[in-house]
Amino acid sequence: MFNGHGISLRNSIFLRLLLTFLLIMLPMWSLGVYIYNWIVQTAREDISKTAVSQIDYYLSDMEKEIERMKLLQYSLLDDEDLNELALTWETMDTIARMEHINSLLKRIYTIQNSSIYIQDVSVHIAPIGKTLSGDGAREFDEERYLGIRSVFGSDSQIIEWKGDLFLSAFKPGGSKEAVPLFTVEIALDSKVLQDELSQFNLYADSGAMLVHGTNGAVITNGVDAFPEQDMAAFLKKSNEVTNRDTDTVDLSNMRYYYVHAASEKLELSLFRFIPGRVFQEPLDRFYTWAWLFLTLSLAIIAIYALSTYKFIHKPLLTFVKSFRRMESGDLDIFIDHASKDEFRYLYGRFNQMVANLRALIDQAYKQKILAQRAELKQLQSQINPHFLYNSFFILNTMAKTGDTERIEQFTTLLGEYFQFVTRNASDNVQLKHEIRHARMYTEIQEMRFSRRIRVDFQPLPPEWNTMLVPRLIVQPIIENAFEHSLEKKARDGLIAVRFERDAEEVRIIVEDNGDRLTDEDLARMARSLWQTDEQGEITGMVNIHRRIRMTLEGGGLTIARSDLGGLQATLSLRVEKGGSGD
Repeated sequence: MFNGHGISLRNSIFLRLLLTFLLIMLPMWSLGVYIYNWIVQTAREDISKTAVSQIDYYLSDMEKEIERMKLLQYSLLDDEDLNELALTWETMDTIARMEHINSLLKRIYTIQNSSIYIQDVSVHIAPIGKTLSGDGAREFDEERYLGIRSVFGSDSQIIEWKGDLFLSAFKPGGSKEAVPLFTVEIALDSKVLQDELSQFNLYADSGAMLVHGTNGAVITNGVDAFPEQDMAAFLKKSNEVTNRDTDTVDLSNMRYYYVHAASEKLELSLFRFIPGRVFQEPLDRFYTWAWLFLTLSLAIIAIYALSTYKFIHKPLLTFVKSFRRMESGDLDIFIDHASKDEFRYLYGRFNQMVANLRALIDQAYKQKILAQRAELKQLQSQINPHFLYNSFFILNTMAKTGDTERIEQFTTLLGEYFQFVTRNASDNVQLKHEIRHARMYTEIQEMRFSRRIRVDFQPLPPEWNTMLVPRLIVQPIIENAFEHSLEKKARDGLIAVRFERDAEEVRIIVEDNGDRLTDEDLARMARSLWQTDEQGEITGMVNIHRRIRMTLEGGGLTIARSDLGGLQATLSLRVEKGGSGD
């Protein structure tokens, strides 16, 4: 997307706008999550509190009912007929006995029918060997008398015997060690208690359980289908954890919420099991709205992101890409924008700026070309008189010595040389013609300095023959070596011309073994090549450097000290094959 130039996706306007919008949406999401959790928690707490309140009320009502039963039980302990039967049974005649028994049975029957929780009322009178109950008088039930008596104390309370629940009270004898005169026993109706628990089963698969003590009788309704091992594990856990009114438990591969209430007076615990889905069902509609809110929020974010990308980020990206193309030198750019917004104005100004810049560059380029051509012509006019003078001097010497064979060879080379120099055809020629011209010049100079200067000119590789280069870029470099480095050298002068190439450019290297080049002269010459002052002196080497860079869009002339001791000039030419020369 964005790379380099100080621009990255992390710093883009698009990402900042999107993050800003997300920060605006964040409080709304946070509020939505808070409300969601608050409603879920409140709904669960309300259901739990309601369930706990119901079973608390039920146990409270049962405590009152059991307390009323105890009062009736205590009143029966003080019944005159019961006490007379226990104390004066031996002195009574049969009629008196029957009258007291019948009166006592009526009292027992009245108590038995005073509450739906009472299944039976029994009075065990040990001294006379009789048990009286709502079903009448029967033989003394010693097993039941001793069994129930072994688990209750002096106060009447709910006790458990053989899986049933009882209220039992006794009339003590004359001493603490004496057998009680009689006991009054009220059997609670487990079937009624079980039916009463059904009022808590308001939901499918729900249930309730009434437990006496920690390991006492268990009365259930709706939980009979639960596995026995699950219930045993639950009862064990509930005995260990007594400070929780609500919790969860897995029964029959289902998750249940259970609520718990206990009566210390009655030693009863009531558990109510509510399927987990009951807590979930009131929240289903809210879940739907929550998901709808989330989906709508994401849709808004997506719409905002797409619209921001389309109307802001994409036009900006087009703008940046266009500037990059312009920076790389591509001025063939035109941005079209149909929408009548701010970007249309910006694009219009950009297109106008590119057009103006293209016109200015075209104008400057043409002026540069004309100036370079003028420099070339000036350079040619500077070269010709000096070279003519030297050439006529050589001819004069040959004529004086009568060297007619070399005169013919020299004049042929000289004619071809000036034919190449004075032609006003294309400014660019094939490299093979440029090198051929340079070779003719070196041959002419070798005739002049044959005893003092030698030229080592490597052949041009054939694959470079058709490469187009500016005219007169090699010969002036060789001429510079002859005139400024080796002209005054007494002997063993050497000029070497060689060729190198890599993947991007061809290099023509001209070096000599002159001994007149100082480090200051070398530094001054190197600086002059890169001077941008158009008003400064334009030498032949500067002219060559500028024409190469302008014509081939790169490369140029570099100078350094040669391994031979003199100057090394390297012409770097960008590889461009094709074209033809004269």
